[in-house]
Amino acid sequence: MTSAAAAVPQPGRTKAFLRLVMIEHSVFALPFAYIASLTAMFRLDGTIHWARLLLVTIAMVGLRTFAMACNRIIDREIDARNPRTAGRELVTGAVSVRSAWTGAGIAVVFFLGAAALLNPLCLALAPIAVVPMVVYPYGKRFTNFPHAILGLAQAMGPVGAWLAVTGDKRQAADRAHGVKSTPARFGIPAALYGARACHAVTTALLVWYALATHAGVFFWTGLVVVAVAFLYEHTIVKPHDLSRLNRAFFTVNGFIGIALFVCALLDLLVRGLTV
Repeated sequence: MTSAAAAVPQPGRTKAFLRLVMIEHSVFALPFAYIASLTAMFRLDGTIHWARLLLVTIAMVGLRTFAMACNRIIDREIDARNPRTAGRELVTGAVSVRSAWTGAGIAVVFFLGAAALLNPLCLALAPIAVVPMVVYPYGKRFTNFPHAILGLAQAMGPVGAWLAVTGDKRQAADRAHGVKSTPARFGIPAALYGARACHAVTTALLVWYALATHAGVFFWTGLVVVAVAFLYEHTIVKPHDLSRLNRAFFTVNGFIGIALFVCALLDLLVRGLTV
């Protein structure tokens, strides 16, 4: 009876998998990919290519879903020992390892399919984009800077989106379980200083991007909003008080991506991008 029941598909299996990979957090990466692809379209012929934008979306969500699934699968034993992550679906059994791998496989097929439909260059480079997604979970086991790998993975999104258009032309538990990270190795204050440095570099790169693409007033307004949001993040998170860390990481970072995208879109529309 138990085995027969297990063979029956569970109605909530897909929903549980989507919770596992936190599908709603795709919103963090998509705005930057949209900015890159829309800017490339503006420079190409001044027109939004909706089909290509849809393929960029599918590719981004597919690759991110694959990456999150791999991260959860690889880290499931560590998650089980950490009270903060003990409620994750692979630990509780809400999602089986087999189902998680199946979901990851489907996601990467969508990613590769979208890349193939975009252009040959995107398809040729697609396997390279997969590598850091798998390396990142293991990075926590051999380097104190695993988020540098994650940053590389995130940076591939806008680059890939540009090529899609132009191509065919926590700490105590970490230490206890041997998980490496900057806060675990150097302490929370040092990690926060590192985050500030990274945000400063990010702002500088966005300024360089604005200059290189001859951005207008709306994009520059967006950069001001981003800079203010970065400053706000660092006022609400202190070495001795991490109670608002989730607000900084999820809420503010999500706002940054969306706000910059809206400003960039307005800028491109004002400058002549055709919908």
